[in-house]
This record gives sequence, structure tokens and C-alpha cells, in this order.
Amino acid sequence: MQRSPTFLNNMAKKLQVKMNSYIPDKVHGAITATIKQMVRAMLFGAQKINRQPLLHAPLQERERLVQRQIEFYKKAAATEGGITGAGGFLLGLADFPLLISLKIKMLYDIAAFYGFALDDYRERIYLLHIFQLAFSSHQHRREVYLQMRHWELQKNDLPEDIHQFNWLHFQQEYRDYIDLAKMAQLIPIIGAPVGAIVNYKLLNKLGNTAMNAYRMRWFENQKLLN
Repeated sequence: MQRSPTFLNNMAKKLQVKMNSYIPDKVHGAITATIKQMVRAMLFGAQKINRQPLLHAPLQERERLVQRQIEFYKKAAATEGGITGAGGFLLGLADFPLLISLKIKMLYDIAAFYGFALDDYRERIYLLHIFQLAFSSHQHRREVYLQMRHWELQKNDLPEDIHQFNWLHFQQEYRDYIDLAKMAQLIPIIGAPVGAIVNYKLLNKLGNTAMNAYRMRWFENQKLLN
């Protein structure tokens, strides 16, 4: 996570920035508002049906449950991507909110299995950091990782309102990361297999990132307790 970006990483990021510069600010604003409201709705909506945190269990047992849950969401996302991909352009557009909802719900389940209660909004901010860690450019990923280290200390400096989260940067990084892969899903005939494969891999990446992020929290908390 702390490794410097490669030449190709830098070139890809510059190309993305250049492409974004051609998009009017009003369009960026509209996309940002849409993603902000969508993710916030998923965050607070999933909270109402979230499982209770798992208490007093060894790390091995927690991770066995987490891995089983990740497999479930990977298969669900692949099925959803295949169905929407087979439906052409209009149905393919429905994949975006459906996929976000699956990602957010999976993160909620993973957090609960590691014993973290999400009634504290700062824990939901941590979920957004995991989201960015999985779906961002190399440079931004390094910045997010450094924010997540020693989280128990850093979370005390967070603003009191989730509205102050940098939603513009969040949506640009997420959109840039998945744009090329998801565009192929809108193409007739190949949309179904592409949608299934891409969604499966995206959920797999997010699940692995979440496991490592919560392992980091787990061991940091153990040090604080000792």
C-alpha cells in the first residue's frame, strides 16, 4: 500500500484526470450528488438490517465466517451482473446501484463478524475508507491507507458530520477505477459474461481488502489492550 506509484500508474492517472477535465463542472456536481445520496442511502439503509456484532470469538472463527460471507456475495454479484449484462444498455444501467448495495451490505456483515458496531458513524466512515482502498488509483490508495493506520487514534479527529466527507474525490476515484471494466457490460451479447466476471472479481477484491483492513484494526486494538 505504501509503495510509490509505477510509471504506468502515473500515466493512467494523468489520462483519467485529463478525461475528467473535459466534463463540465455541473456534470461532475450532478454525478457527485447522485453517488453521495446513493451510498448514504445504502449505508443508513443497510444499518437497519445489519447483524449484531460478533463478540468473544477468536480471530480464526471470525475469518471463517467472513470468508463464507464473501463467497455468498461474490456469487450474488456475479448472478446480478450476468442478468443485467444480458439485458442490454437500459438494464445494464441498473447494475450500478445494485452492485453498490451488495458491496455496502457485504462490508456491514464483515464489520459485524469482526466485532465492530456500526451505530457509530465513524465506523461507517471506516467502511468508506475500505471502499476507497479497494477502488482507487495507486496514489489515492496510499493516502487512504495512511489515514486508516492507527484508526483508534485518528477517528477522534473526524468531523462530526458525514456530509463533510470528500464525496467528489470518492466518486471520481470509484468511477475511474470501474469505468472501463463496466462499459463492456453494456455491449450486447458479451455483456452477460463480462458482467458476471467483473462483478465477481470486484466483490472478491473488496472482500480481501476489507479482511486486511479489519485485521489491521484487530491487531492494533490488541496492542492497545496490552
